[in-house]
Amino acid sequence: MPTIDTYLENHYIHRSNWLRAAVLGANDGIISVSSLAIGIATASTTRDPILLATIASLVAGALSMAAGEYVSVSSQTDIEKADIKREAKELKEMPEMEMQMLAQIYEQRGLKKETAMLVAKELTEHDPLAAHVRDELGITDTNQANPIQAALASGGAFTVGGILPLLVVLFAPIENMEYYLYGFTIISLVILGAVSAKTGGSSISKAIVRIVIWGTIAMGLSAFVGYIFGVNV
Repeated sequence: MPTIDTYLENHYIHRSNWLRAAVLGANDGIISVSSLAIGIATASTTRDPILLATIASLVAGALSMAAGEYVSVSSQTDIEKADIKREAKELKEMPEMEMQMLAQIYEQRGLKKETAMLVAKELTEHDPLAAHVRDELGITDTNQANPIQAALASGGAFTVGGILPLLVVLFAPIENMEYYLYGFTIISLVILGAVSAKTGGSSISKAIVRIVIWGTIAMGLSAFVGYIFGVNV
């Protein structure tokens, strides 16, 4: 007979935190590094400037993504901890009012007033802080922020994504390199969109269309800038 854990494994929400950071990092790595490489390629007749710009973009982008994600998620974690601490203080100072508030929450979700109060009392007897953190603040183990996990996922994914256009810069012919970069990037984005949608249990076609459109816009604008300046570097 299937257990509760088995049913939970069939859902994808528990993957949302690291999947969001990983998809954002890989997508940013592919698009930003490719876009910069395309911009330089349209204004250069030699490989060295394109290679230098691509490597610099890859290293700087990966470090920036990891640091930015860590700082951002750490700020969220600080807010969550402060709210939990405040809630614990309120439970000590006015436990009856807090239980009434918990009962109101359950009542608003559809329980009868008597049932809502009964549930609030039983959960308060079991673990009042956990009940308020989950149902009043909306903080659960699933959505609780993890700065280290988010930073590693985002920075690592950016590196993996950025290596793909770097390989094109290393091995593709210098002539019309921007077209090779664009084609290879679109293929990479399609694969990324499909994998992320499959991992998250969402629509594959919608993910692919979304990621390809915005990737094309970014690379097209970068190429346009290169053509505008049109200087050989």
